[in-house]
Amino acid sequence: MENIKAQKLLNKIQRDLMRNGIIINTIVEDLKELRKMVVEENIPLLAKVTRLTHEHISENQDFLIAIPDDIPVELDENGDPIEIDSEESSGIETSEEITGQESLEYMLSLMAEHSNKLNEEELREYVKALKAFAGEDY
Repeated sequence: MENIKAQKLLNKIQRDLMRNGIIINTIVEDLKELRKMVVEENIPLLAKVTRLTHEHISENQDFLIAIPDDIPVELDENGDPIEIDSEESSGIETSEEITGQESLEYMLSLMAEHSNKLNEEELREYVKALKAFAGEDY
């Protein structure tokens, strides 16, 4: 995000969340405002994830999406992520499922560095999970 106001608002959302937990009205209004800013900056992934997140929190009065599973990833010569074959990753343990405030905090931290390819992939996983939870099929 290039917009300083958007960066400050994202930082405010993160601080409020860490200090006070999920305060439904505040976080929903802040996410709606943040969405307007990222739409103006033409960042479709962040626009989608902020919309789906504020709708999810409004409907469920909480954030019920788990942190995406850690998928072992290597980077190719261009720095693009490539998934490791499941046979190679069979010895890697997955972390326990975490939902709520911790997952929302993690997602917001990914948004702060959305241009990082790995963060972008995880944000796309959040979008998939939010859509699946809402029953959206696309």
